[in-house]
Amino acid sequence: MKIITANLNGIRSAATKGFFEWLQQQDADALGVQEVKAQSDVVEGTFCQFAGLSGHFHYAEKKGYSGVGLYTRVEPSDIVVGFGVPEFDAEGRWIEKRFDKPGRKLSIISCYFPSGSSGEDRQQAKFRFLDAMAPHLAKLKQQREFILVGDVNIAHQNADLKNWKSNQKNSGFLPEERAWVTQLLGTDKGHGGLVDVYRRLHPDTTDTCYTWWSNRGQAYAKNVGWRLDYQFATPGIAALARSAVIYKEQKFSDHAPLTIEYDLSL
Repeated sequence: MKIITANLNGIRSAATKGFFEWLQQQDADALGVQEVKAQSDVVEGTFCQFAGLSGHFHYAEKKGYSGVGLYTRVEPSDIVVGFGVPEFDAEGRWIEKRFDKPGRKLSIISCYFPSGSSGEDRQQAKFRFLDAMAPHLAKLKQQREFILVGDVNIAHQNADLKNWKSNQKNSGFLPEERAWVTQLLGTDKGHGGLVDVYRRLHPDTTDTCYTWWSNRGQAYAKNVGWRLDYQFATPGIAALARSAVIYKEQKFSDHAPLTIEYDLSL
């Protein structure tokens, strides 16, 4: 199974830059997208079906803001829109498809974590999101296997961004944010026990691991990037991951798509 995650920074914008033509060539089984920046009146009937994949979406109430989608080749047994926290469900940040069979409970989730870079109020919202997300994922892990793909808006380790020394007080690389990811991935009692699948496959990459570049200056040309896009999985699923690729030959957005292949079928 091939799963792609991509922050589109606007589904209409990415479409004009060739994203869906690229998707046609990928033979993907699932695609999670974030920052759709459109509502149903734009998406439905235009951006719902591509390359044999059917999309479902969680739209933000605010027009032109946030929003996530999840395209899959196989029809799910159930679809969950939102994760039960009104403040963030209003922002369109969680779409989950379940592929349950006798003896197996499996979900694929597309999730968009808030950015805190626009100001202290949004940083505090980001912290509230993290506080709500940790127990939600812990509960989900007790009930089912899952792969969560998305823009997490946190670079976890020094290797995950170019200028880590000068960014330690900036949103996306704050000690509290990094500690949250460490806790999520920890295996001790009370920790999240999830796996950063890209890092499982590529534990030592630095310059090649980035998935986002600022539009300011020459960040992309100079590869002054951050790794903000992840696939987190429960350990049993993560163990089935075989390859991970970040696609940078075309630029559809300020983020690059991350593709991971698993020895798994829906």
